[in-house]
Amino acid sequence: MATARKTPVKRPASVSDVSGATKRTRSAQTKADTQQIDGAGATGKAAATRAGVGAKLGRSAALKATKPETAARLNGAARASKAGTEEAEASPAKGNGRAIAGDGASAQALVAERGEVVRKSRVVTSDAAVPVQIGGLTREVVRPDYWDRACADLMRRDRILKKLIPKFGEIHLVNLGDPFSTLARSVAGQQISVKAAQAIWERVKGACPEVHPAHFIKLGHDKLQACGLSKRKAEYILDLAQHFESGALHVDAWTSMDDEAVIAELTQIRGIGRWTAEMFLIFNLSRPDVLPLDDLGLIQAISVNYFSGEPVTRSEAREVAANWEPWRTVATWYMWRSLNPIPADH
Repeated sequence: MATARKTPVKRPASVSDVSGATKRTRSAQTKADTQQIDGAGATGKAAATRAGVGAKLGRSAALKATKPETAARLNGAARASKAGTEEAEASPAKGNGRAIAGDGASAQALVAERGEVVRKSRVVTSDAAVPVQIGGLTREVVRPDYWDRACADLMRRDRILKKLIPKFGEIHLVNLGDPFSTLARSVAGQQISVKAAQAIWERVKGACPEVHPAHFIKLGHDKLQACGLSKRKAEYILDLAQHFESGALHVDAWTSMDDEAVIAELTQIRGIGRWTAEMFLIFNLSRPDVLPLDDLGLIQAISVNYFSGEPVTRSEAREVAANWEPWRTVATWYMWRSLNPIPADH
């Protein structure tokens, strides 16, 4: 006798396909989740690796802007690590008179984690500006006799300056004239913005129309403070005036003295540090080869133009500037212009 067998019920093909697809989807999701958990640590490492590669590429761009021998020095400077910090001078640098362009970032962002410290305490403000001098604004202008020769030499040697210098046409460094006025105004403008410094100096000139050491001494401490100068700055300017009046300074010999000798004499005066002395060499004596490494404006400009905005140590800035000799003043002036080409009267 034949036995009846049950015929299995067949599922529709569409149901089987959906079931298989669901299983595969769940399997893929489970695998992805597992990989995400297992690879969490690896992700951080990969990001760090990419950051390191980016830093190397930035340094590579800087190297291409210089001579081969300078590039070798830059590589050495990038590997070097110097301990310690440099003590701030009595007149902290302001990027050549409050010199950083206006994103309002802290100056800390310009300082590398290793290497020499560059004015870490200075906070950059949006109203800061570098001094741009354009011929004929306020005084008779004499183009420095070395200017054109220096520009041609720098454009031949440095591809960054080759593009930068022609952008500014006929403008050039302007000699500020009177030594006492130049130094007194530098002291008055320390650690404040261009706008604030100009306002204070206008009040000083209103109280003492003739900017002369004897007149400042006669004006006295209280009236100088009433113009907006701090107690300390009023003391510094009066001390400067006393040095000029007493004959303690070799003013007439400064034009024949070398740069370091002038700096040594000026920094003996209260309130005048190396940065202020270097600004005097540039803007009063028109010296062609001054490199103010305490100037945040210069450091930022080198960072932007040669290192794609990466932090730059003083050692690295010095190596870049080695390619500018003997025209480091001229190159520095164009670095300032690259940050802020807006004219100022000082």
